[in-house]
Amino acid sequence: MATEDTSRHLKIIAGADSFGCALKDTLVTHLRSLNIDVEDLGTDKYYIAGEEVGRRVSSAANTNSSVEIRGLVACGTGVGVGMFANKFPGVYAATCLTPSDALNARSISNCNVLAVSGMSTSPDSAIEILDTWLNTPFKSPCPASGSKPWPPEINDFLDNSIHEMSKIGVESNKENDKNEENSIDPCFLCCLAKNREFTPIEIMPGGHMKVIRETPTSAIVRFEAGSVEPAHHHTFGHDLVVLKGSKRVWNLSKGKKYDLGVGDYLFTPAGDVHRVKYFEETEFFIKWDGHWDLLLDEDLATANAAIEKEI
Repeated sequence: MATEDTSRHLKIIAGADSFGCALKDTLVTHLRSLNIDVEDLGTDKYYIAGEEVGRRVSSAANTNSSVEIRGLVACGTGVGVGMFANKFPGVYAATCLTPSDALNARSISNCNVLAVSGMSTSPDSAIEILDTWLNTPFKSPCPASGSKPWPPEINDFLDNSIHEMSKIGVESNKENDKNEENSIDPCFLCCLAKNREFTPIEIMPGGHMKVIRETPTSAIVRFEAGSVEPAHHHTFGHDLVVLKGSKRVWNLSKGKKYDLGVGDYLFTPAGDVHRVKYFEETEFFIKWDGHWDLLLDEDLATANAAIEKEI
């Protein structure tokens, strides 16, 4: 495998939430043992770590500095922090659970923010993933290429892909601002779901879902104002980000509640029983670690009675 020279001018901006802080600390120590400059932003809320690292890497991408700036983020799954980092132009964050993931992410997408899972990845595995990410040049042979050099036509595509990605969501015609039907949707997730239909969630009155991908499942979900999700659980854990509206989630297994608005992120572990109230029409993006299922733990009348006492 071709390797990059880690003695070059390289700086890593690192951050994590409470679920990923221990793994982040291990990787920061490893980076410093390699004499790589690291700025450790510490531990913060679910989304702030990814947001701040993304902002810093994005800002650096727009300068002519001789120092290459990359990011390292960690949370429970590695998904949430990566999603928030990717909100910024010039940031190509990827959640990597194996060295092969890191090889592909660097080779194909020139990944400049590595996202890791504090709940699924051991320290030794994470160090191997990090070393692979550090030492893999863009366009190098990787598992996706059969570990062989990319053919010329793919090489040309990769050369142009980063530049083309930077155009996604940018208006090329200012007149489109006046015509909502013809305007370019600035949200990548909304673009994916734009031509898909919401279907009712029969087990949850007031709920509708657009499935974007199956197993692992990702979807955009909409609930009407005033809707209630009775206590339930899922076989797999899930991440969600609120796109519109507001909701309250009671994690009954942990005895905690979360008030979520636009931009807020929440991870619910597999098997945790939770109940939800929607204060206004609400949409959110959600990703399960496996297939989607929903197992009720109470009926709607019981849920409404419990929420009425709480609120």
